Amino acid sequence: TITATHTSLTGSPTATVSTTTAGPLSPEPTTKTTVSQPSVPTSPVRVTTSGVSETVSTTKTTSSGPTSSRSTPHSTSVVTETSSPMTTTVTRTAPTVSAVITTTMIPGPSSPGPTASIAVSTPSITTSPVSVTTSGTTATESFTTTSGTTSSNVTTITATTTSTTSETISPGSTSTSRPTATSSAPGESWWLCNCTKAICIEDDIVQVIPVICIPPPAPTCTNGLSPVPVIDEDGCCWHWECDCYCTGWGDPHYMTFDGHYYSYQGNCTYVLVEEINKTVDNFGVYIDNYNCDARDVVSCPRTLIVRHETQEVHLATVKPNTVQVEVTVNKQAVALPYKKFGLSIYVSGINYVVEIPELKMNVTYNGLSFSIRMPYSLFGNNTQGQCGTCNNNTADDCMLPNGNLAENCETMADHWQVIDPSKPECSPGLMPTKAPSTTPAQPCKESSICELLLGSVFEPCHSFVRPENYYKACVFDSCVLPNLDLECSSLQIYAATCADQGVCIDWRSHTNGVCSYKCPSNKEYRACGPIKETTCKSSQQNETSTKYVEGCFCPNGTMLYDSAIDVCVKTCGEFYCFTWICICFHFFGEEFTVDCQDCICLEGGNGIVCHPHECAKQNKTTCDGEGFYEVQEVNSEDPCCPIVTCKCNTSLCTAKAPKCPLGFEAHSHIPSGQCCPVYQCVPKRVCVHQNAEFLPNSSVFVDKCQNCICTNEVNVSTQLNIISCEQIPCNTHCEPGYEHQPVKGECCGKCVQTKCVIHTASNSDLILSPGEFKHDPYNNCTIYSCVNIHNQFISSTSEITCPAFNEESCKPGTVTLLPNGCCKTCAPLDSPTPCSVRERKDFIVYKGCRSEHRIVMTECEGTCGTFSLYSAEANSMEHSCSCCRESRTAVREVRLKCPTGHSISHKYVYVESCSCQDTECNDSQSSESHSREENNREKRRNRNKRAISLTSK
Repeated sequence: TITATHTSLTGSPTATVSTTTAGPLSPEPTTKTTVSQPSVPTSPVRVTTSGVSETVSTTKTTSSGPTSSRSTPHSTSVVTETSSPMTTTVTRTAPTVSAVITTTMIPGPSSPGPTASIAVSTPSITTSPVSVTTSGTTATESFTTTSGTTSSNVTTITATTTSTTSETISPGSTSTSRPTATSSAPGESWWLCNCTKAICIEDDIVQVIPVICIPPPAPTCTNGLSPVPVIDEDGCCWHWECDCYCTGWGDPHYMTFDGHYYSYQGNCTYVLVEEINKTVDNFGVYIDNYNCDARDVVSCPRTLIVRHETQEVHLATVKPNTVQVEVTVNKQAVALPYKKFGLSIYVSGINYVVEIPELKMNVTYNGLSFSIRMPYSLFGNNTQGQCGTCNNNTADDCMLPNGNLAENCETMADHWQVIDPSKPECSPGLMPTKAPSTTPAQPCKESSICELLLGSVFEPCHSFVRPENYYKACVFDSCVLPNLDLECSSLQIYAATCADQGVCIDWRSHTNGVCSYKCPSNKEYRACGPIKETTCKSSQQNETSTKYVEGCFCPNGTMLYDSAIDVCVKTCGEFYCFTWICICFHFFGEEFTVDCQDCICLEGGNGIVCHPHECAKQNKTTCDGEGFYEVQEVNSEDPCCPIVTCKCNTSLCTAKAPKCPLGFEAHSHIPSGQCCPVYQCVPKRVCVHQNAEFLPNSSVFVDKCQNCICTNEVNVSTQLNIISCEQIPCNTHCEPGYEHQPVKGECCGKCVQTKCVIHTASNSDLILSPGEFKHDPYNNCTIYSCVNIHNQFISSTSEITCPAFNEESCKPGTVTLLPNGCCKTCAPLDSPTPCSVRERKDFIVYKGCRSEHRIVMTECEGTCGTFSLYSAEANSMEHSCSCCRESRTAVREVRLKCPTGHSISHKYVYVESCSCQDTECNDSQSSESHSREENNREKRRNRNKRAISLTSK
């Protein structure tokens, strides 16, 4: 923008210049300037502006008044603008005035520069030459205004000094212009025509800003749909937006506003969309799902609910898995089209549409699928529910009511339950026992119909809408519910989305009748019909919409009489017949049916002759069996003659699901021809242990000594999976003298000492059980023993001290070892050894306690004069018996060390002297001599054993 102030010799500004440009769709901007001036003497004026950085040279002649219809030779002006990088010169013939000129120059998208058209209007006055010099032009400010894709670069330059100008304007020229700047306050703005804005700067300076629109680049919408152009708030330019478009179909599958696909099998009532920050009273869209198969595996939509301010619309499916829909508003049935309180409902093809023009949104439903379209400009970043957040970003589509993000949308969907009095079993906050499965339990061969989505039938739409998610949903429906033909809904919603993008697909004829659509006899099916069918009462201009819808339409050559009267007529004639219910229009002689009466329109008389409609004879239907009840349905062929059919209501069934034992669950199936399900407990293919269920391949805790796992093997008798256990491996090796024994409360036992381990002097080991004695393998005079005292194994080493032995006093060849294997003995020579005291050293052991050192002990040993002779005089045996015995003893005391660590005092007998003492000799038979000898030998053995025992102790 260049602003120049022209000051007259008197120094007062007296002219206002306003500029307008073409609209946003003009390829090149055109500037028109109108100058209004008062009646003052005129003289040539030359204006020179320097310091302008843009080079412009423009010459154009225009009429002085943009609204004037006549041309006057004296009412024109010639404007010549030549500029260099530093100077712009404007030469014109003008009166001697002070003028303010505001010009906006913005290059268009295809124009190298602007073209200015300036008209100056002056009254009839006399002129005189005036010289005005302007120099020192100063640029004030450069700024950019952006609105969507609209941008205007405005630069204001004000010239404040005078220059000499040669400009002539003939008197009497007239023009029209806006009021002078003196009538507007600084900062005040107003729109001129063709998207041109005028702003009052100060005094008489007016800035004129034309809006130039630059086509914006198209964004990429995450939902795969094409962006839509939206007019900016100023009404001049436009920008792109990605509409909020959410769909649902089948059992059911969802596509969020931002294009995230998921499946969810909840059977309650849920929020599809609500506002996060409430801007509309009582606004929301909700879905009521129900289990659409007897196994309660999947669910289907039953009712779509739209709330807006004081109205609540219910679009309810009349018959499951059909496109028959009943419409109620605030629980009252209504006829279509319906329009009230800013909300309208009408039929478009097979769809029922709820439209709220104020919110620029519409909701469609046909019993099998729904769609919600909302403008991003009103609802962007302000939606929540199962349709997600509309912000062209799928990352936050699985948002919970508390604002957190769920792991997946299947989990998120259950959190959007709403209280529904008709479903007391559903309560917000109750989570499902397990996440719903979105894949078939067992592999199956999908329906061939699903292949159509990826084939040539739908190929024209593949570049507009990707088919992969619809194909995935189709495969799931055909596998889980193979007998309901629900896969048709995936093809239907995909075709509808394609039609919304302007691509029409005639697909039903390729399904071999599986997905066929039957129309009434007076209508014909079209895959690509108009969104709103032309009627006799609507505009008959050609439909310019590029969007299509499938449905039943009047045959070619006929027209729907009115959207409220479903009658196709060939021409919209001039003859009318009147009934007491509505105004109908028929030709004379034409037959028609109204209010289930067959009528004919006759000329003259009352005009209409009617009689009750006759229905075709029907076979009587009886509804036997539990759960069945009779219901009358509308006959599509003859709406006046309802059809009696049998409907199943499982709530009438008396059988209830049984409570199954652990590891089993109740399954139901409905036998062919019956209504009520039959329940049975079937195994869940899990393991059961201690009132808990375990899935296959999971760990099972039996005890800490076993590693157990739930296997896939099934116990034939219990029908439960088998738990396989392995003992935790234990080290059972023990050192010699130790045995591996179990320990209570432990998985593995431990090595417990059961024998004594003795290391001999020859570096060998002896293993002795408690109470066992054993000689040293290399020294028979050393005896090892083992004793267990209070579970403590104590080993002892005893050295046998042999009595003095003189081999020279032995009879030759009689030297032998005593039974102890250590000491020698022999038969003595004839000279006996006298009775004497013999000393020996040994340990004293008493009650498990033992002396710390060997103690000197004494004993009597030797021969006395003992004999047995035969006396001839007495004729008998004479005996002389004497024994080597102690003659004097003493009691000595010694300290004994006990295993417990304490010591005791012990007294023992010490022999000081020995002598032969007579003893009584008893008579005995000679036969007893041998026995006596055996007894002596046994006594000697016992004495040796006592000696060994004492030494070991």
